[in-house]
Amino acid sequence: MNRKGGLFSSQERVKQYVSHTDAAAAKQIQTILSSSLRKAAGKPIVVVCIGTDRSTGDSLGPLVGMKLKQMQLTRFHVYGTLSDPVHAVNMKDKINDIHKLHKNPFVIAVDACLGRVKSVGSFQIGDGPLKPGAGVQKDLPEVGDLHINGIVNVSGFMEYFVLQNTRLNLVMNMANVLAEGLSLTDRTEWRQERLNPLQRLTGRI
Repeated sequence: MNRKGGLFSSQERVKQYVSHTDAAAAKQIQTILSSSLRKAAGKPIVVVCIGTDRSTGDSLGPLVGMKLKQMQLTRFHVYGTLSDPVHAVNMKDKINDIHKLHKNPFVIAVDACLGRVKSVGSFQIGDGPLKPGAGVQKDLPEVGDLHINGIVNVSGFMEYFVLQNTRLNLVMNMANVLAEGLSLTDRTEWRQERLNPLQRLTGRI
């Protein structure tokens, strides 16, 4: 889990928000991600879903990872599930393993975070890495070329306790939407990869 805000310079704070309750949320996520993934041309795309099932709020990442694994994606490589999580204890080793397995990967980092009341239930998507553990005072390496924060509860007071007492229903619903959005993006990227250069330029298949 990371704390929303305060982690990036003002130049890097251009982010887009998508509410998980929006009927078109998954499609909105796909549109934002596909635009950002133009920078990943030719690179393996790795989705790192950060968190642990030992905390309700922090289980967003592993739940998304589990759902993505079940979807059998074609373009994305997924790390971080309920059965094999990426969390504070194994973070550095997992990131090292990813870079050994995938040459120069483009990494999408997914994590839960705390934020303002009006933003709870929204996804915050932006370029650059996120800083896992910042919300609960843990010093972990930055992760990602692109990040997706799921705002699961309110920040500002007793944050570890707040994270532990986040409603599972909210986290599950957010995980469903985000997994669908990432799956749509995977299919879009796979189709784009199969096009020849002229088709990519003209948009014709």
